[in-house]
Formats: sequence, C-alpha cells, structure tokens
Amino acid sequence: MNAARGETALTVDGRERRVCLTLGALAEIECALGCRTMAELELRMRALSAADLMIVIAALLRGGGEAETAAGISAADVSPGAAARVVAEAFRLGLSG
Repeated sequence: MNAARGETALTVDGRERRVCLTLGALAEIECALGCRTMAELELRMRALSAADLMIVIAALLRGGGEAETAAGISAADVSPGAAARVVAEAFRLGLSG
C-alpha cells in the first residue's frame, strides 16, 4: 500500500485489499449518502449505519482498484471495527494532501 497516494488496506475474506479515497470514490459516497456538501458529508460520517459503512467501504475498494471485491462486499467476511478504522484512515490520508 502507498500511503503517499492515500492507499490503505482492509482484510476481506482473509485477504488484504487496497482501499483509497479517490475523487470518484468521494463523489460516489456523497451521492449514496445524500450529501450535497463536504460539511454535510462530515456530519453524516460521524453516525454511519452498518449499511452506510458497507456503501463507503465498497466505494473505497473501487477507488483502490478492487471493483470485484467491492461488488461482493455484502457477503464478505469483514470485521466491522476494522472497516470503521479503515474508513477513518482512508479519509485522513485522502483529505490531508
């Protein structure tokens, strides 16, 4: 993983997968969560449901080039705590540069 490019990793079904907050992933997340501004998105990200977390993880996986994994994420073995930590890390990396 390349943290300088905003990449981090999530273990899905026992395999490490790349996630990345790209501009496309960010737009996908905003749209899926019904947010029109970054301020709205920031508020929404503080209180994600499990379903919202899956949407965000899928978008971040697609941003990391893991479209096939993203397509099957609802049936995959993913630790909820790890997913939440990876989302926070991906946003930290993606919005810091």
